[in-house]
Amino acid sequence: MCEVSVSRFVPATPEEVERLLTPARLIDAEGSFAVRETTERDGQTVVTAGRAGLELTFVFESGECRLSYEQVRGPLAQLSTTLSYESDDEGTTLTLESTVATGGPGIVDRVAAWKRKGELQRAIASLTRDL
Repeated sequence: MCEVSVSRFVPATPEEVERLLTPARLIDAEGSFAVRETTERDGQTVVTAGRAGLELTFVFESGECRLSYEQVRGPLAQLSTTLSYESDDEGTTLTLESTVATGGPGIVDRVAAWKRKGELQRAIASLTRDL
């Protein structure tokens, strides 16, 4: 299992960030999978996403100044991610943290973590552009 994180300051208020953040928007911003369906179930948001021949399901939970999700169906043994945001001077700092495990040898986890960091960097860049 490996952990990766990225952070960036944005010149937007936490309220503006919160209005932008939705589960589907976050998955789209990562750039690897297209959102196919979003449903509400038992107070949680479930997002189904995929690309050619691959489908994943993510369960989201919202909290104060954060949006978290976990892969409940997909190719990885574990994938969980939290996007948190906090007021910082005249803007907001966004932080994306993710834990990934493939279920294979450690070297494979490190490759997955490297790929995951790229997804987080794309997400934070996309969200920054939209703010």
